This record gives sequence, structure tokens and C-alpha cells, in this order.
Amino acid sequence: MENSLAAIPLANLAIAFLPVFLVLIILVKWSLPTKNTLHALVRMLVQLLLVGYVLSYIFESDNAWVIGLLLLLMIAVSSWIALNNIEQPKIVLFKQTFIAIFISGVFILIVITQGVLHLSPWYQPKVIIPLAGMVFANCMNSVSLSGERFFSERQRAQTYINARNIAFKASMIPNVNALFAVGIVSLPGMMTGQILAGVSPFIAARYQVMVMCMIFASAGLASAIFLRLNKGYK
Repeated sequence: MENSLAAIPLANLAIAFLPVFLVLIILVKWSLPTKNTLHALVRMLVQLLLVGYVLSYIFESDNAWVIGLLLLLMIAVSSWIALNNIEQPKIVLFKQTFIAIFISGVFILIVITQGVLHLSPWYQPKVIIPLAGMVFANCMNSVSLSGERFFSERQRAQTYINARNIAFKASMIPNVNALFAVGIVSLPGMMTGQILAGVSPFIAARYQVMVMCMIFASAGLASAIFLRLNKGYK
């Protein structure tokens, strides 16, 4: 097997959007909103193409301050996006969301990069940025799910404890399901990418175990911290 994958021509990449268009057609036919979906697809395409160029520069950087500032930016953006589906003022909840993602995300990254990988220096961009992306994105999704459910339950006059427990359980469903399915139903991104790149499946499996622990823990901690910080919500 080749050690590196061939570059995908843009014309070939466009073929990947054919199934996407089928989903958009379904939305239109069923008279469902498409604006938000189209916006998300366009942002995904632009952001990923741009980030490819930006990361080429950042991966060559040997400056801890640059990497640190980038990580803070990733936390801030993920904190803001996490509040999209929560029907509460974003400005009011941004602080709690930022704190939840910062504490859980940074803690997980320290454990993984220093305890598991022994990364030295800690700011090696080719390692820390992809891992941080996975951690912060997972924290973002978990906070978004728990927050939406928590405030909905509180508006139904549930006590804080009941609303907290319901919200936490709901936010963990995707991650628990992923633990059940990994290796049987699905081969997740990191493992698939490494196998396609020619890495031994045995080694790829170890890295995927690390990632699954990282994702599960970051989701649980981020949700728990966010819910605890909103204990005083009426």
C-alpha cells in the first residue's frame, strides 16, 4: 500500500456533492427550510479550503504564542457556535460556554498530549491542532445538546437537578452510541485515515482508542461544567 494518498482533483471532489444535492432536493420537496443547510454547506466548503492554506503556514510555525492564540480562537468560535440552537441570549451564555469548553478541552489535551503521546514541545502544530479540533468540536456539540435540553426542561418547570440529569444524559447519547458502534458499524475518521495512508490497522486501532476516550471524556466534562455553571438559571 502506498504511504501517501494521491491528491483529489477538484473535478473529482465535486462528485462528492452529488449525494448532498439529493438531500437538498428532499428538503425542497418536503417543504422544509433549506437556507440554514445551504449556509452550512457553503461555510464548510469555504472554511475547509481556506484552512488548508492557513494550516500549511501554521504547521511550519515554531512559535508557542501563535499556537496558543489559535487554540483560544478555536475555543471562542466553538463556544459561539454551540449556542446556535439554544433559545437564550448568546451574550449571556457565552462566558459559561467558553469556560466549559476551555476547562474540559485544555484538560483533555494535556492528558492526551503529555500523558499518552509525550508530545515535546507541547505546541507541535501537526499534532496539537488536529487533536484540539476534535476535542473542541466535540465539546461544542455536547454543550449545544445539553444546553438546549436543559433550558427546555427548566421552562417546563423541572427542578434544576432533574433538568440537569435529563440534559446530561441526552448530550451523551451520541458518544455512547459511538462507543457501541466503533469497530463494528463504523471505522472512525482517524483510524480510517491512517489505514488509507498505509499505517498498520493494529497501530491505527490504538490511536482510535485514544481518540474515543478523548471524545467521550471531553463531551461529558464540557456538559457537566456548563450545566453546573447554569445552576442559578430560573
